[in-house]
Amino acid sequence: MKKQLFFFLFLLTVTVSKAQTEYVTKTNIQYYDQATNKSDSYIAERCVLDIYFPKDTKNFATIVWFHGGGITQGNKEIPEYLKNKGYCIVGVNYRLSPNVKAPAYIEDSAAAVAWVYNNIEKYGGDPSLVFLSGHSAGGYLVSMVGLDQKYLAKYDIDSNRIAGLIPFSGQCITHFTVRKERGIPEKQPFVDEYAPLFHVRADAPPLLLITGDREMEMLGRYEENAYMARMMKIAGHKDTRLYELEGYGHNMTEPAFPLLVKEVNRIIELKKK
Repeated sequence: MKKQLFFFLFLLTVTVSKAQTEYVTKTNIQYYDQATNKSDSYIAERCVLDIYFPKDTKNFATIVWFHGGGITQGNKEIPEYLKNKGYCIVGVNYRLSPNVKAPAYIEDSAAAVAWVYNNIEKYGGDPSLVFLSGHSAGGYLVSMVGLDQKYLAKYDIDSNRIAGLIPFSGQCITHFTVRKERGIPEKQPFVDEYAPLFHVRADAPPLLLITGDREMEMLGRYEENAYMARMMKIAGHKDTRLYELEGYGHNMTEPAFPLLVKEVNRIIELKKK
């Protein structure tokens, strides 16, 4: 009886503690330096981020979230499901095609991640617990920034510092918008330096690939991710996994968010050991 009472009081304390945690949101923070923003009005307008973080909390994990939209549309967001979980969430805007062409939007994504690494401690975050996630085009950008090391190297950041990559339904071949910019048809597969598949390597951060049902997904999105998972393992990567969400199409974020949270918690626990 005493054990049951103790356990109940423990759960009550945890619940009250979480309920009392206050979160702060700051919006439209420019992640390029002042000189870059002054040099290009589109960068100044578009290259901004929002940060949502637990107030008066130390050493929290951060999830950098990239929106979808085919790299031609969409806006930064703080996904509702990820709120009030004890994490910091950073929602990122990046420049869009056809206003810019590859690799501008990949470079923007890397600049936003670099901003997080250089600033997250000021908000109380742990820079060793920075995770990248996003849906569709956002998932593609996550994989490119995490796997092609040159983008973060520009800021003297080793991409292997990233705690985990969790792309939702991201392209693993060259993105169809990049192909369109080059006059390559949408349904013609193509792999070059702008394909995550081009950058498979054994020493990459943990990689969790999540897609919708292979029969309901956009084009061959599941198969791209399945090939990516296989090639990462062949390359010697020890922590690549693939989830297929049966019964869900390309818009599969709702059932994927719990998997993202589970993965973040898994890696946090691994780092404690």
